[in-house]
Amino acid sequence: MRAMILAAGRGERMRPLTDSTPKVMLEVAGRPLIEWHLDKLRQAGVERVVINHAWLGEQIARHLGDGARFGVEILYSAEKEALESAGGIANALPLIGEHPFMVVNGDVFTDLDFATLGPRVQQLDARQRLAHLVLIANPEHNPQGDFALTGDLARAEGKQQLTFSGIGVYHPALFDGLVRGERARLAPLLRAAMTRGMVSGERYDGLWVDVGTPQRLADLDRLLRLRKSG
Repeated sequence: MRAMILAAGRGERMRPLTDSTPKVMLEVAGRPLIEWHLDKLRQAGVERVVINHAWLGEQIARHLGDGARFGVEILYSAEKEALESAGGIANALPLIGEHPFMVVNGDVFTDLDFATLGPRVQQLDARQRLAHLVLIANPEHNPQGDFALTGDLARAEGKQQLTFSGIGVYHPALFDGLVRGERARLAPLLRAAMTRGMVSGERYDGLWVDVGTPQRLADLDRLLRLRKSG
């Protein structure tokens, strides 16, 4: 299985911390955020991880190297300017390959076992399924949510809106029509696929944090240190 970590964002809300450090390299409990993802992906059986980067991306590549010390192969998809989620994924597809793959936002933290998404990879056939999303209860900073669940199908509209976690599994065909190197958002692609019933979803109620502000970073750091000491 292959995966991609989205790591190209500038992290405006994290300034001044991100003025000299890429957002995914900020530390919680003594480790950069992105290292936590790499460990979990390896444990889930992922062999190749593609990481896109833009702002201060050379720091990411210099620190992680080829991935050998993390037990995975790391390839890098460099962007001059961040291409947003779908644009970054489309630009990296030659490195990812032709089979379905997992994507994780580099600036979230979760205790989700990524191995549970393995069966979903097998279900994406580009004919009936193009994507599978992990959704969570709406946090304070996103009270309206993003998508709804009807059974195991993700919908653009519904009574109970949930928040997209930034964790999903995608078939490369979802990105057909996008031009490599051009900016593109993921949500419109997902909504279009949802109208055709081609996106499944699940709700996760475990630990999940959008590490989008210095306060959330500090809170997560404190939580993980308490867990480690307890």
